[in-house]
Amino acid sequence: MRTVRYRMLATPLFVHCCHCTWCQRETGSAFVVNALVEADRFELVQGEIERIDTPSSSGQGQEIVRCPVCKVALWSTTARRGGRFISCASERSRIRAPARRTYIYISTRQPWVVPPADVPAVPEYYRRSDYWPAESIARYRKAVGK
Repeated sequence: MRTVRYRMLATPLFVHCCHCTWCQRETGSAFVVNALVEADRFELVQGEIERIDTPSSSGQGQEIVRCPVCKVALWSTTARRGGRFISCASERSRIRAPARRTYIYISTRQPWVVPPADVPAVPEYYRRSDYWPAESIARYRKAVGK
């Protein structure tokens, strides 16, 4: 259908496979795979979008952007802003993911989903410095003004 088109202008900072109950609820799936890219390295190319504010476990909320026609989640932002969490399912063939990624919130994963042994998996969230490449950390700090 291609009602909404977007483009990432850089390789994602990092990729998460999130198993939190909030992502399970919002997607209707056991997990979601998101690629994080800076807001200024992302552009909406075509179409109108629908913005939906939803609660989050942090209490600060999350904005989910959906296609107004098919309602597929395209990307989201959190209270931290500065970046877009791109749903890898929305443009799966076009996302150039970095080699490093992790599984997060596996403490609430569905018991039949088992992360691969060769990819880091953490019970909740993590410190970026423990998992992200130095280049991604530098790009992120610049994006959020730190």
